Amino acid sequence: MLESQEQSSGLSITSSANFTQWLSDRFLSLAFTTYQAGKIFLVGLQPNGNLSVFERTFDRCMGLWVNNSSLYLSSLYQIWGFENALAAGQTYNGYDFLYIPQFSYVTGDLDLHDLVMDRFGKLIFANTLFNCLASVSHTHSFTPLWQPEFISQLVAEDRCHLNGIALQEGEVRYVTTIGQTDQTNGWRDRRHHGGCVIDITNNQLIATGLSMPHSPRWYQNRLWVLNSGTGEFGYLDLNQAKFEPVVFCPGYLRGCALIENYAVVGISQLRNKTFSGLLLEQKLQQADTESFCGLLIIDLLQGEIVHWLKLEGVVSELYDVAILPNVRRPMALGFKSDEIKRLITIGQL
Repeated sequence: MLESQEQSSGLSITSSANFTQWLSDRFLSLAFTTYQAGKIFLVGLQPNGNLSVFERTFDRCMGLWVNNSSLYLSSLYQIWGFENALAAGQTYNGYDFLYIPQFSYVTGDLDLHDLVMDRFGKLIFANTLFNCLASVSHTHSFTPLWQPEFISQLVAEDRCHLNGIALQEGEVRYVTTIGQTDQTNGWRDRRHHGGCVIDITNNQLIATGLSMPHSPRWYQNRLWVLNSGTGEFGYLDLNQAKFEPVVFCPGYLRGCALIENYAVVGISQLRNKTFSGLLLEQKLQQADTESFCGLLIIDLLQGEIVHWLKLEGVVSELYDVAILPNVRRPMALGFKSDEIKRLITIGQL
């Protein structure tokens, strides 16, 4: 039984029976990105309790970070900063959060993946093209901060596919890469078991043998990781340097946000050759099921999927996911209509 369903041009969105209740009980909304369709989606609840889905177009949007009333989004060659324009209790066309793009950093096309803000307010991102962690700059495309020891030079060659960032106590601590290679696109030949997690404070490999890992997140004294090539959500046993799977997910995992005893993860369909030949394919065949695109809510204590959101149609791949606390029904302004020209807000002295 489906409790809610939204349909737009070429896209159908359905959810499990208690997905909307889960949002309502925690007074939160969700945001997720799809680089494949070039959109950010904001998912909340309508006044009648049905699902509210709002989307805006940004070319190849990927990394997503939320900090209080601010939202940061990476796109093809920019990082956008959005701010909520509504005061507490105020609404706009029935929405209680209105994200307006207020500034951007022009980075050039860096194949930017994860995006975070540390406790000092610095925006830091996975500069996948240049195999490094980087920060934004007021004068240049980026400022390099760190690169793996196996990378010999700063070049635009995507040698190891550095993609994921985990903060610990507000500072960058861990990153994921798909390979430990120093050759152009060398990671592509190591998708099955070349992935690793690196502690950047001492350059130690704390886990190896992973398959296309993504979205490391430090939460409740554990380092959670998506072992995307096997379809497994789990965590690292740091004493044993071992990945411990928690639950198998029917799709290619990317994007993870955690709250209470739950994880919200993004999954994608297996559509292109990057996903072909992975163990995930075999597992799907053994389970006699097909991959799908959407969100999964995982109970960390029970180790099982308890709710889901499914997208069918023009959207088949997701990248990042964020939780919007204390937001019932969010929306955002974009650049495809003239609404951004007409909506004027005035600050206070």
